[in-house]
Amino acid sequence: MDIVESVKMAATTLVANKLRSSLTMLGIIIGNASVIAMVGIGQGAQKLASEQFESLGPNVLFIVPGSQETRNTTFEIPRTLVLEDAEAIATQVPSVKEVAPQISSRQLITYRNKNTSTAILGATPEYLSVRSFDVAQGRFISDQDVRRNNQVVALGPDIAERLFGNVDPVGQQLRIKNVSFQVIGVMESKGSFLGDNQDDTVFVPITTLANRIVGQTSPYGLEVSIISISAKDPESTTAARFQVENLLRLRHKITGEDDFTVRAQEDLLEIVGTITGALTLMLTAIAAISLFVGGIGVMNIMLVSVTERTQEIGLRKAIGAREQDILVQFMIEAVILSAAGGVLGTLIGVGGVLLVGALTPLQAGVSPVAIVLAVGVSGGIGLFFGVVPAQRAAKLDPIVALRSS
Repeated sequence: MDIVESVKMAATTLVANKLRSSLTMLGIIIGNASVIAMVGIGQGAQKLASEQFESLGPNVLFIVPGSQETRNTTFEIPRTLVLEDAEAIATQVPSVKEVAPQISSRQLITYRNKNTSTAILGATPEYLSVRSFDVAQGRFISDQDVRRNNQVVALGPDIAERLFGNVDPVGQQLRIKNVSFQVIGVMESKGSFLGDNQDDTVFVPITTLANRIVGQTSPYGLEVSIISISAKDPESTTAARFQVENLLRLRHKITGEDDFTVRAQEDLLEIVGTITGALTLMLTAIAAISLFVGGIGVMNIMLVSVTERTQEIGLRKAIGAREQDILVQFMIEAVILSAAGGVLGTLIGVGGVLLVGALTPLQAGVSPVAIVLAVGVSGGIGLFFGVVPAQRAAKLDPIVALRSS
């Protein structure tokens, strides 16, 4: 029998049982849609994280207190970096362009009858260029503010809008932990960084935050939460990292494990890529189970179809149909069911990915490779799970089939 004729007969049979065919395809549809959606969303998360880190600049290094092992085994943030470390790096490391130490805290801010809890960041003037921030209105913290412990603040745009609304914030007075501060500027919108809203931040001089808000707790100097460094150019990043590590080991008199960790942008990207990649793989594997379940559904329905069509099979074999003809027709039916479910699932999955991209910051994209694989796997599942029912139909004895009907 011609293969084209077999396809026509298979399609006619499936169309004649629309409800059963639709329910059979449902598992394949759900599986394909889930796989494509998970892959697209996972790739969008990786792209978003990469763009956020790339916005820091290719020549930025971050020094955090404590070794990697220490930070992994304790909930307390180690206190091993001080402001003098940052000053030493700025003056003694030739491959470093700028150094921006910072202290982080969270405090209650009050303006008239409004109050809110937000992130307070003690910074120096260099923070602006090292972390690629811009001022929209007024000015940022100056060297004089840091030296004199001036009680001034620069506000992120979100916190400025929440506290002041349509009022011009510059020149206004607000209170942080019952200490009065003057607003000197409002920052340009920077967006979120790994889930942290950078526009909901208040910037104060690092010395003011240490001396008037959080207090100094280290006998070795003013503790800092992190030191951000910009190398002179991307090619100097490796040299800057090496020189900074050696300088800090000398300053801290380290002979064993380091009490600090230096991270480059590439390190952070690798960590985030590993995490998002693992999550995407796990979710995709879970979604792929639906394809397997859908394949079992195809096999079950095809077995039922063989039982119901025993008389048809016996009649066809009695008038000359070969086992191969019966085998091919039933396998074609199974492949059509799976491939059609794969196409519909692909359309739903692509629509879901585009919807996520439109409603969230994730730049979710549709991977052509994922689409080809999903549809190909769907057809393969139909072929694989259709073999048993097809063989059962092909091996029916025509006399027994006609008699049992």
